[in-house]
Amino acid sequence: MTTPLPRVAVLASGRGSNLAALLAARDRGELPVDFVLVGSDKAAAGALRMAEAANIPTLALDPRSYPDRRAFDLDLFARIEASGAELLVLAGFMRILDGQALTPWVGRMINIHPSLLPKYRGLHTHRRALEAGDSEHGASVHFVTAELDGGPVIAQARIAIQPGDDEQQLAQRLLPLEHQLLPAVLALLANRRLRWDGQGPRLDDQPLLAPFMLGAHGLQTAE
Repeated sequence: MTTPLPRVAVLASGRGSNLAALLAARDRGELPVDFVLVGSDKAAAGALRMAEAANIPTLALDPRSYPDRRAFDLDLFARIEASGAELLVLAGFMRILDGQALTPWVGRMINIHPSLLPKYRGLHTHRRALEAGDSEHGASVHFVTAELDGGPVIAQARIAIQPGDDEQQLAQRLLPLEHQLLPAVLALLANRRLRWDGQGPRLDDQPLLAPFMLGAHGLQTAE
C-alpha cells in the first residue's frame, strides 16, 4: 500500500519564484509532496497563474473585504484547513498573520525570510544589511510563530556582500540560494525527519542545536 504524500499549501503575494522552485524540486523527485492549494492576498499574483498552469487549486482573498486582519486570517486558515493541507509554506506572503489564527499551524508552517535571522526582521532587509555595513547577508527558513519572523530558525544560506553591491544586486544574488533552501527544508518536513516539539526543532528526533547551512551539496550541519 502506497503511503499518501504529505499535502502542502503555499501562500504567496508576488510573482511566485519560490513557488516555482518548490514545483521544480517536486518534478525532479526531490520533494515528495502533493500541493493541494496556492493562496494569495492579491488576485493578480503571478504565483496564482503559476499554480493554475500546474493544475493546483488556487485561492485569492481580498483583505479589504474583511472588517479586520483577524477576520481575514481566520477565514484564510479555515480555507487552508478545508483543502486538506497538512503543511503550510509562506513563500513570499507579505502579510503579518494574526497569532490566534495561526496557532493551530505552529510546527506545521514554515517561512522563508531574506536575512540572517535574528537580524533584520520585517521589510527592506537588503537595504538594512547594506546600511549596517555587514560583510555578509543571507536567507533563513524558520518555523512560523506569532512573533514576526521570530520562530525557530531551521536553515540559512549565506553570501558575501561585495563592494559596490546595491539592494537589487544583493537580492538577485541571494534569490538562487533561497530557491535551494526552501525546498530542502520542506523535504525534511515532508519526510517527517524534521519537527518542532514546542521547545525547538528536532531532526531525526534529536535537538537541532544550530541552523543548517546551505552548502555546495545541500544542507549541512553548522561547524
